[in-house]
Amino acid sequence: MTSLSAQSYKGRISARRGLPLNHVVTAILTHILIPYSLYCLYNELSNKMRIQSIDKSVSAALLVYGTTFANAALYNQTIRTRYGEIQGYPAFNSTPLGNLTNWEDVAVWKGIPYAASTSGSNRWRAPQPVVAWNSTLDASTFGPICAGTKSVSFPGAAVEASSEDCLSLNIWSSAKSADSKLPVVMWSTPAESTASDALFDGGGMATKDVVFVNYNYRTNSIGWMAHPELSAERFAEIGYNSSGNYGMLDQFAAVKWIRENIAAFGGDPEHITVMGQSAGSAATYHIMNSELTKGLIVGAIIESGVRAPKDPLSTSLAENYVTLADSLANGVSFLNSLNVSTIEQARALPVADILTSFQNTEYAFTATLDYYAMPGTYEETLTKGAANDVPVITGNTKDESGAVYAQNITAAAYRSTLNSTYSSEWVERFFDAYPANDSTAGMAENAMWTDRSKIGTWIWAQMHHNASKKPVYSYIWDHAPPGQSQGAYHESEINYVLNNLYDTTSTPWAAADYSIAHTMNQYWVNFIKTGDPNGKGLVDWPATNARQDVQRLGDAFERVSVASEAQIRLVESWFNTLVSY
Repeated sequence: MTSLSAQSYKGRISARRGLPLNHVVTAILTHILIPYSLYCLYNELSNKMRIQSIDKSVSAALLVYGTTFANAALYNQTIRTRYGEIQGYPAFNSTPLGNLTNWEDVAVWKGIPYAASTSGSNRWRAPQPVVAWNSTLDASTFGPICAGTKSVSFPGAAVEASSEDCLSLNIWSSAKSADSKLPVVMWSTPAESTASDALFDGGGMATKDVVFVNYNYRTNSIGWMAHPELSAERFAEIGYNSSGNYGMLDQFAAVKWIRENIAAFGGDPEHITVMGQSAGSAATYHIMNSELTKGLIVGAIIESGVRAPKDPLSTSLAENYVTLADSLANGVSFLNSLNVSTIEQARALPVADILTSFQNTEYAFTATLDYYAMPGTYEETLTKGAANDVPVITGNTKDESGAVYAQNITAAAYRSTLNSTYSSEWVERFFDAYPANDSTAGMAENAMWTDRSKIGTWIWAQMHHNASKKPVYSYIWDHAPPGQSQGAYHESEINYVLNNLYDTTSTPWAAADYSIAHTMNQYWVNFIKTGDPNGKGLVDWPATNARQDVQRLGDAFERVSVASEAQIRLVESWFNTLVSY
């Protein structure tokens, strides 16, 4: 159809005088694209009012047109950003499974570039400004995934194209206008994931009047490699001897892009919460801590991330980092392995030649403690306080970080784990705290690891509380999604907090799952909107304090003990013998 201006439209209907009012209104609606449901409402009202004047009916219809267009879903409009115009689309083509309301209003814009290509001379550089475009950007498809990552949305999914021109983001919004000022949440993906994975679809969150944004960022060697030449380049640019952390700088750039542009999508640039899981939780933690993003956010949701800075798992799990010296040495060794000696030569290599396997043991690429993007050790930032002093939700799932659901092991195998994890007297002390025989060894080992996560997060919350004026809400997630045998595994809470069970159709969701998703999502939405997860109809979730308890989420919603008093003191005592991270 072709929309008409008011003048040409009035010319079109001038020859239709004498027709019944409902015919005139039908013609109006046909040509100016007012949604059918609103036309029906207008038609019903106009029939009741029995308006006789055609001129009055035209004026009334045009009034409806103006009001409707101003309040229509944003996929009916072209969005103007500082970089160019963007056309979005309905997020749902049909009624989604589950308990979603307001889904007809949700618009999605996919593949919006928030920075320039990272190839060529931009490889191993901070993200550069995106070049403005002249024509309207069709935002109907996700952008390429970053080289070195892969999509894991569901078994048998099509392989997505990867590229170094990958710094794009996706937005879901139910706003009716750019003046809506809805709260915004930015989701950072876990390792080996991409923003296009169905698991991270933002439509469910958007139905609750939250603007949801996810994005791609560099990882692998192209996201984290440091090198003396790169440090020299960076020093010449900004006066800091910083190298590596390009993926982290991507994460910061995404927040800044949102701040500058999200108002056009109905979001409030002054109300951005950052959120992520695993590697995405590390991204969230870095955004919260860094001076480079100070003042840009109002809250942080850190799923399966933070723990006591003396926990050795901090050196190997998502939030791990290395010193600048170690990172520089790793970069020099890596380039030597590629038979190149300069950054210029390395930038000329095909990207496939510089990628490593995930968790490569020889060349590990991760965050670098550069005292620029990353301002200090976790102990230091906890003591001094984060650059962004904001409310926090953080927690763990029951069967992660060493905990294995329903494993069948012997007491001897359990003791072997204790011997490889602890030393000297601590082996027997942990066995005494978590005793087992051949029939209970699997449960004892699972409990030991789960409690260590809960206690570590509780300790982190105590330390954060001492330097912060804002609350921390901690949790333990224990619901096992159906159709699998790994229990409440790493990432198992994501579908529920995002309320997007509709997009993971291979899982045999039951009524209980939709109910849990409704509750989990409401806690998260409340926090995004107010900085407090609590709300009407929800079990009270108090902020973490000196009480040795944590919020249980999933199979039940209640306050439970972190662990026994003796177990807490044991873990604390062991941590105190170790170095801080």
